[in-house]
Amino acid sequence: MITWGLFLPFAIVAALFWLMGTVAALRQKEGVSRFCVFSMAAGTVVYSAFIAGLWYGLGRPPLRTLGETRLWYSLFMIVSCLMVYIRWHYRWIPLSSTIVALVFVTINIVRPDIHDQSLMPALQSAWFIPHVTVYMFSYSIFGCAFLLAIAGLWQRSERYLSTCDSLARIGIAFLTFGMLSGCIWAKQAWGDFWTWDPKETWAAATWAVYLGYIHHRLRPRSHRAYWWLIIGFLLLQMCWYGVNFLPSASWSMHSY
Repeated sequence: MITWGLFLPFAIVAALFWLMGTVAALRQKEGVSRFCVFSMAAGTVVYSAFIAGLWYGLGRPPLRTLGETRLWYSLFMIVSCLMVYIRWHYRWIPLSSTIVALVFVTINIVRPDIHDQSLMPALQSAWFIPHVTVYMFSYSIFGCAFLLAIAGLWQRSERYLSTCDSLARIGIAFLTFGMLSGCIWAKQAWGDFWTWDPKETWAAATWAVYLGYIHHRLRPRSHRAYWWLIIGFLLLQMCWYGVNFLPSASWSMHSY
């Protein structure tokens, strides 16, 4: 049975595959490195195997704590970067995304934040799994857009804007589904669709900023549009875990 004690060897093997893939991508002069795709996919399979085994071992989906959501974010960050790499061939995106994923892997090694097997009644809902996983996937999409925005500002180039547009539309579609599924779940669990508690308020602010980016991009091109993605990503971090450090979090209706 896979337990949290086995996370380190699984993480090391996955990280080695991911890092080998990044090297292959950087060495590829043009197009897509097949070895990069294979290597990063292999690492993703290893990492996914741990999550699946942990799910079975816990007897519940590993989505309850911050440590468990970091597992999913690391996984989806690699998946999203592979999508971007295969579609747009940015040689540096596998490396930068792998660094982000490994930061969260390292945090989980140092501070796993994994608790008991039980799920409180409010989490025993059919909407629990799709709500959290869709949110994590949208976060990873926006993470890739954030990396492209940083690169665009650094290079003072508009070359990444069309890619950012596509990622923003995909990300906000998943984020919107996550918010709507969360509303339905909240109605079933707590009796209200929306109560403007701290987490919901920051989620609404994050959604509004990414929607603002999409509307801003209707104007002529400007590399200043990247700032919308950077601000949105910072708000996203606040929505995900930063809200837990606010004084108001103590009386929030529900906590993840």
